[in-house]
Amino acid sequence: MRTTWKPYKQHGQLDSGERNELPDSAYAFPEKRKEPLTDAKHVRNAIARFNQVEDVSDAEREQAFANIRKAADHYDVEMTASNWRELGKP
Repeated sequence: MRTTWKPYKQHGQLDSGERNELPDSAYAFPEKRKEPLTDAKHVRNAIARFNQVEDVSDAEREQAFANIRKAADHYDVEMTASNWRELGKP
């Protein structure tokens, strides 16, 4: 799966105005603009909440998984899941 995620210069907490300014490429789910991946904390959050994201197709989940994996590598976040069906599971 081709990734769409690209590092974004902004890091840390995002208020609603800043989040609205993020490019689609900063999100795990770019078409839905869900789960920003702007730093390690947000990547860990996206991993933990992956199975809670609603109204997305399996293809969008596969895309998001590829984006999260790329962001995790970039921010040195350990990720043990090998496919999207494993994310967000205890």
